[in-house]
Amino acid sequence: MSIYVGNLSYKVTQEEVQTVFSDYGTVTRVQLPVDRETGRIRGFGFVEMSSESEEQAAIEALDGATWMGRDLKVNKARPREEKRPANSWGGNGGGEYSRGDRRF
Repeated sequence: MSIYVGNLSYKVTQEEVQTVFSDYGTVTRVQLPVDRETGRIRGFGFVEMSSESEEQAAIEALDGATWMGRDLKVNKARPREEKRPANSWGGNGGGEYSRGDRRF
């Protein structure tokens, strides 16, 4: 079970997020991804709570709420999508292009 929290302040801490969500139940994990180059929080995160009913209560209460000067986007996290291959524009990855039976 995981909640997506978007539009977070870049200055927020895991402890602050945990405190806000703990009003709705037991927070088991807070994850705030960090930009590799700048080391700054990326503006979104994930919160895991101990039950689905606690998650739903937090989503209903916090989605659209203003916190730290920002309107939060809070919803059920979706499974991570697989990344497309670097050659996603249609090549076959082998350096050849094919159209039907022709290769060039």
